[in-house]
Amino acid sequence: MTAAVMAAGLGLSPSAASAAEGPAKPAVPGQVKAEKAAKGTKPAGEKFHSPADRTVRTALPDAGNKAAAGHPGIEVAIDGRSDSAYGLVIDTKITAPDTLLDVVIDWGDGRTEKASIKGSGALSHGHSYAELGNYKVKVTATDVAKGVQAANEVAFVTPGAKFVPIDPTRMLDTRNGTGTSAGKVPGRGSTRVKVASSRDFQDGLTAVALNVTVTNTTDSGHVTVWSGDKNSGRPDTSNLNYTAGGSVPNMVIVPVGADGYVELFNGGWSSVDLIADITGRFVRTGGSGYTSMAPARFVDTREGLGTTRGQLAGRGTFETQISGLKGVPQGITAVALNVTVTDPKQAGHLSVFPGGPTPTASSLNFTAGQTVANSVIVPVSADGRISVFNGAWAGADVIVDVVGHYNKDSKAAYRPIGPWRTLDTRDPESWWPGGRLPARGYIPQWYAPDDDPAADEAFVLNTTVTTTVDSGFLSVAPSPFPWLVNDRPGAPVPPRPGSSTLNWTKGATVANLVQAASGDHGIVHFWNQGWKDADLIVDFYGIYETD
Repeated sequence: MTAAVMAAGLGLSPSAASAAEGPAKPAVPGQVKAEKAAKGTKPAGEKFHSPADRTVRTALPDAGNKAAAGHPGIEVAIDGRSDSAYGLVIDTKITAPDTLLDVVIDWGDGRTEKASIKGSGALSHGHSYAELGNYKVKVTATDVAKGVQAANEVAFVTPGAKFVPIDPTRMLDTRNGTGTSAGKVPGRGSTRVKVASSRDFQDGLTAVALNVTVTNTTDSGHVTVWSGDKNSGRPDTSNLNYTAGGSVPNMVIVPVGADGYVELFNGGWSSVDLIADITGRFVRTGGSGYTSMAPARFVDTREGLGTTRGQLAGRGTFETQISGLKGVPQGITAVALNVTVTDPKQAGHLSVFPGGPTPTASSLNFTAGQTVANSVIVPVSADGRISVFNGAWAGADVIVDVVGHYNKDSKAAYRPIGPWRTLDTRDPESWWPGGRLPARGYIPQWYAPDDDPAADEAFVLNTTVTTTVDSGFLSVAPSPFPWLVNDRPGAPVPPRPGSSTLNWTKGATVANLVQAASGDHGIVHFWNQGWKDADLIVDFYGIYETD
């Protein structure tokens, strides 16, 4: 069961890397300075409570009412908390006379647990459910000698949710009033869009996958997408950054407000147009679990991989097979991609979709000559294929890397637990030893708990590279080793990833969502594949868990 999310880092060049077994509590250089990030990323989990005054006290069948009436009384109070997709921990406080009590915990799924306690005291028990859903947990304390029992119960909802893909659909476009009133979103202003119905909440809706695009910009700024929950307040993190004259997309997995809306905040000082296309919902009933994989290249038009060789023509479309290739099984419902456009001859957009009519929704936007990447979560066709449409009037090269897939057989459910900023190399207190992401080097971040990293399938992160002085690209990959320290001679060199997560040019600020595989150790490497240092910001949004 996930107990915490840890963030600690060391800036390493490959020659300085070393492997060491991660201790129960990481005693590594930089742990002291990493505590600021670690404390910021510890999820509190969902909480449940049933006070002692809800205790129902009854006599045992053979004891009669007299025993119950004359008994000094037993009270049961329950505090529950969940810090994993399927799990629950309950703390039971029992108040009773100094006599032996038999305690039974009924988890509501057909399983029970027994304990005993003498008189007043506290008990703690953990449980992992086989399926997502709603459960009623009941604790019964019985004084057999006196013929009295007392019971209390609490309703519990598993925090995890699975993915139901949707053909890319435009939910918001401030340019024409889709989903809101027409007109730009003012600087430091917001717009709200409804993304869920009452039926979605009946299915246990928790979050949605949106591709958000900002366009018609006249200055620099950022966009934050959030549930709009006024009790928690707007997060300090950002989902995408923009400059004057640009059109910038980014995939967002965002919790939904109780009213079915999400809110998009324009963090710049000048007005912008905002577009949001939905590609799926996370629900507790039905849906598909997530399976991560090492990024695998399925399409590269420069080489003729996955399609015909040569640029995808303007207004042209190609199909490519996903399921049944390179470790992706048959029967998947959706796929998680990183899609890159390079050497486009003019400005335009790409749409990635499961086939059939080309949607109005876009997956990424580009300008002439730009190399740009974006995370894409999209359904696949019945035979496991996707289609890619070039919305420009001239050719462009397209690269598609598969980073994971959704299928009915996968147990990994998504639990939103952020956002929290886990790394910001601009902040000297953010990590040890501080400084920028080194050229041709990497920063490891330890996100999984040391007690059970195997329960974590993948982490949902938003990565942003800024204050760049040259072109380059970022790669994100799980560590093949336990926690690396910087002072071990002869340490093994981790393999340099061959795929890219985001690309940047000199002076650019670029963001992209990453569904980073946990690997065997819960450690993620962030590689600067450029030849100049850059600043890196990582925001933690959620986690796919199997327990």
